[in-house]
Amino acid sequence: MRSFKIGSAFGIPIKLDLTFLLILPVFAWLIGTQVGDWVEIMNPLLGLGLTTEPLTTGMMPWILGAAAAVGLFVGVVLHELGHSVVAMRFGFPIDSITLWIFGGIARLTDQPEDWLEELLIAIAGPVVSIALGVGSYLALFAIPVQMDAVRFVVAYLALMNIVLAVFNLLPGFPMDGGRVLRALLARTRPFAEATQTAAEVGKLFAILLGLFGLFAGNIILIGIAFFIYIGATGEAQQTVLSAAFSGVLVRDVMTDETDLETVSSDTSIADLLEMMFQQRHTGYPVVDDGELVGMITLDDARSVRPVERDAYRVREVMSTDVKTIPADSNALDALETIQQHGIGRLPVIDAEGEIAGIISRTDLMTAFDIIKSSGRSEEELAPREQPS
Repeated sequence: MRSFKIGSAFGIPIKLDLTFLLILPVFAWLIGTQVGDWVEIMNPLLGLGLTTEPLTTGMMPWILGAAAAVGLFVGVVLHELGHSVVAMRFGFPIDSITLWIFGGIARLTDQPEDWLEELLIAIAGPVVSIALGVGSYLALFAIPVQMDAVRFVVAYLALMNIVLAVFNLLPGFPMDGGRVLRALLARTRPFAEATQTAAEVGKLFAILLGLFGLFAGNIILIGIAFFIYIGATGEAQQTVLSAAFSGVLVRDVMTDETDLETVSSDTSIADLLEMMFQQRHTGYPVVDDGELVGMITLDDARSVRPVERDAYRVREVMSTDVKTIPADSNALDALETIQQHGIGRLPVIDAEGEIAGIISRTDLMTAFDIIKSSGRSEEELAPREQPS
């Protein structure tokens, strides 16, 4: 997501994704066009006694829609802060909270595997939403009855915060309810197995929600269903990878320095392409006098016109912003770095900062396939001792 920071709370950056700037006016418009319908719902439900006509005349519906939409997303931020504060209490730093088209996301830097910690983190958000809903309802008794516009917005937020809490507690992993389900499952079974079960439940829920949204003609529900399905699939895959690579270091998977093919910065692009053709490699570390000075890929070489490839040297087109990883890092860290930066391979350095080898996406996926075939992943999924 492409986002920008708008502030912070408890030391956590609050960001807005560009999609949020699209959905906020849509929500304001939807609420504004349905003010009369909401009055008919909330009057008997909350005993408001609102008068419809002044709330649906002139610009008032759009003012109410804008105020209610902003208040709703403030509630979403507070919901995510509920998760975040509890997570930080257990020692899990929060990278950021981001508002986007489908609500909010609190990004934890690590995943709790203790079932009780995850349970408390997961329910903290809905607890905050329920508190906001109840607090907004109680505030109605302090607002003068003549202030219909204010009472409408506060009543709407009271109702919608309760709806937000209930919806989030549905078992649609990776939503809050899905994480509660995983936490409860993890009491008696391995974390990875609990994740896979919760993910399957989440995908089924996403399919049902998507079908409901399709028949109801609600594109927002269809989008949420798609998000839940993709999120459940991605988190299940990440957990399987974590289990498989548990205890596996970069040095166990990498191509060692003794088998490492490198090029010098003085190599011509023509010679480099010939080397790539002969050795079937699409990228090389560039090493001068034993020191890593860059990386060169097939795409870099192709950027030089054929007639100039004899004249151009590797130093002129190589990348000098090289991402590296220590040999003693976990193999999963290497995979995450490769995915985060969109690169195919990472030079590996030893304790002295010298190049010790290279690790590629292919190396990692091959290792993962071997680990699965050898049964290691099943061993990692074996029941572990749970906290009392």
